[in-house]
Amino acid sequence: MKIITKEEFEHEKYKYQKLIKEGALFIYPTDTIYGLSCDATNIDAVRLLREIKQKEGPLSVHVPSKEWIKEHCILDEKWLEKLPGPYTLIVKVKSGAVCKLVNPGERTLGVRIPDHWTSKCVEECGFPIITTSVNKSSENFMTSAESIDPEIAIHIAFMISEGEKKGRPSTIIDTTKGGVIKQR
Repeated sequence: MKIITKEEFEHEKYKYQKLIKEGALFIYPTDTIYGLSCDATNIDAVRLLREIKQKEGPLSVHVPSKEWIKEHCILDEKWLEKLPGPYTLIVKVKSGAVCKLVNPGERTLGVRIPDHWTSKCVEECGFPIITTSVNKSSENFMTSAESIDPEIAIHIAFMISEGEKKGRPSTIIDTTKGGVIKQR
């Protein structure tokens, strides 16, 4: 796993965006915690992410923009006022927005736009990326490069490091149930 800074990422962002589009798994900082990620439209990458995370439930995505949400999802637009921010909105999703392994068998999707510089990068990519905590299911999430599970690290192409993150996962708001807040 190559560990890089924000400046290194921005200096060679096209190289890293190409790696992501080709199916690389990576770790990136958000406004809350570090996210384990890949291209949410790449079924092979999402399958590998699920395997190393040992995750069966739904995954959330960091989307390029509010416009992407309006085009690919069904929701009362009042919820978009929460974004960007430390929220994941559960919304009804139209088919084809992400690969079928993101939320198998469901017609909903968790969408985020963190209040963080990485949102500009996702916007430039033009496609959603998975955003899930860096850990195996039911284990503690990663807070720094030093705390990553070695069994996950071997599958990661690169990590954008901002040092230790002391946040908590985003707050989940289920807009399909009138805004029910789900605690993690």
